[in-house]
Amino acid sequence: MDAEVIVVGAGPAGMMLAGELRLAGVDVVVLERLAERTGESRGLGFTARTMEVFDQRGLLPRFGEIEVSNVGHFGGVPVDFAVLDGAHQAAKTVPQSQTETVLEEWVTALGGDIRRRHAVVSVKNLDDRVEVEVEGSEGAHTLTAPYLVGCDGGRSAVRKAAGFDFPGTAATMEMYLADVRGLDLEPRMIGETLPGGMVMVGPLPGGITRLIVCERGTPARRRTAPPEFDEVAAAWKRLTGDDISHAEPVWVSAFGDATRQVTEYRRGRVFLAGDSAHIHLPAGGQGMNTGIQDAVNLGWKLGAVVKGRAPAGLLDTYHEERHPVGKRLLMNTQAQGLLFLSGPEVQPLRDVMRELIGYDEVSKHLAAMVSGLEIHYDVGGGTHPLLGRRMPNLALDGDARIGGSTEALRGGRGVLLDLADNPALRRRAAGWADRVDIVTAKPRGATPPSWPDGTAAVLVRPDGHVAWAAPGSHADLPMALRRWFGDPR
Repeated sequence: MDAEVIVVGAGPAGMMLAGELRLAGVDVVVLERLAERTGESRGLGFTARTMEVFDQRGLLPRFGEIEVSNVGHFGGVPVDFAVLDGAHQAAKTVPQSQTETVLEEWVTALGGDIRRRHAVVSVKNLDDRVEVEVEGSEGAHTLTAPYLVGCDGGRSAVRKAAGFDFPGTAATMEMYLADVRGLDLEPRMIGETLPGGMVMVGPLPGGITRLIVCERGTPARRRTAPPEFDEVAAAWKRLTGDDISHAEPVWVSAFGDATRQVTEYRRGRVFLAGDSAHIHLPAGGQGMNTGIQDAVNLGWKLGAVVKGRAPAGLLDTYHEERHPVGKRLLMNTQAQGLLFLSGPEVQPLRDVMRELIGYDEVSKHLAAMVSGLEIHYDVGGGTHPLLGRRMPNLALDGDARIGGSTEALRGGRGVLLDLADNPALRRRAAGWADRVDIVTAKPRGATPPSWPDGTAAVLVRPDGHVAWAAPGSHADLPMALRRWFGDPR
């Protein structure tokens, strides 16, 4: 075998997955057809959930000073994200190019093998391995590994070669995205609906302005090259009456509103994550963030199975947990597209939505949906409200190694928090100490609003989701440990 896992695609999802696999000690090879990073930034910023994910791996400081905000929207209708109970706000102006740089440096430091100029030609999904035919800088050759993950975007070569079904709806219109210099425009951070469509303006670092132009009636097309900036400027003038043709384009792209999702996230030994598994209108900046979270969900599971630390059936939970998340992503972006991009016939619906969002519960529901904070998984029955949800950041006293529950997850291992200094609990978990860190501590200071009083112990998966809690889980601790972490040593 050439590696234990082959990852195709060196974008944010692929790099996040490679880092997670390296934390688990997996020998991983990343194949990328491009010779170097493009520097383009289709994704911009992070949702609050992705901020949590990066924090739990200690990655946030690598981004430097991050501008955060509670200002958001749903289909162009403003939503106050301050209603959410989370440790982080959303990051607004981190370009995808910086995210890719940070993640690649992280993976490289962890010993990941990144091979550029390597394009996938074919895939054989066999009973005991995957064979990947690659056209690389050294010519055509074949790589083999027990598992393959396609993180190679909306036109995924892996998805096509492995025969995944990708149903959905084709694009009905074309829209433009351009980063430019030399413009002094009033920001339209959540967009502005105009008689002929919608425009968005956002200032970026370095004197760059991001423009998004959605002109109704522009037919969808499959381009082989990016559009010229003249096309963007002409559409902008038709919509706003302003001339921006004097601006200097940094890069220009076109996109559509196609909506598709694979029917299965796993076929045998091949998995898909990110845009390879789901494409949609980029409403609310959710695409890159969902792909990163796909990778975090899959990474620890694949690493545990490869290293013999978990049952093979654990890999089936990747589709079970992430396919519904992708389905809701497509649903909410389609809804936002109707609000944002339709004509005046939808104005009554926009008005009703604006009125409903004035209610805190509605605002909280929509903000949690767009930010990813609503996500919870089926981890077994019980009454504890945190079961299946992300562990809130809990400041801790009592263990000199860590200052809080988020810090305890830095190594990509499971964590058992013993909050009642219970020796019997620790003895029952001792057989899993090679893959689960046992931390005895007490909450320090004010606890997060979502923290249930009286919680005595919590088992947290490496992706930060609570797998067991006491009191309140129907399963006992050894049963939960076996389900997620395999048999004791």
